[in-house]
Amino acid sequence: MATKLTYTEAVGRRKTATARVRLVPAKTSSMVVNGKTAEEYFPLPGMVKTAFSPLQATGSAYSVSVRVSGGGHKSQATAVRHAISRVLTEITPEFRKDLKQRGFLKRDPRAKERKKFGLKGARRAPQWSKR
Repeated sequence: MATKLTYTEAVGRRKTATARVRLVPAKTSSMVVNGKTAEEYFPLPGMVKTAFSPLQATGSAYSVSVRVSGGGHKSQATAVRHAISRVLTEITPEFRKDLKQRGFLKRDPRAKERKKFGLKGARRAPQWSKR
């Protein structure tokens, strides 16, 4: 007995944030992040705009379900954007060029640098005294 897959899934990352996104075709776009609406979950309206930007750029309407963990709110919003962009290119390959041009498909590699031994931080050396 084969069941038809009703959603498409992808993972997006940024720093230590990981977002697992599921897209289901709908008449209007809506987003649920960790059981809350996007407006409730993200503290600033700019972060909601960041998360929705791939859907607005392509003019698509999907119901989005997101499980996100790690990082801060801003990093999580960018991880959601990355995941949604990946799903959209999987569903409609024609969107790839536009999303890639906007930088939505690029996984931002910047992350916190580790602390090294003999130093106070990643690069900060102990204070030097001549005498």
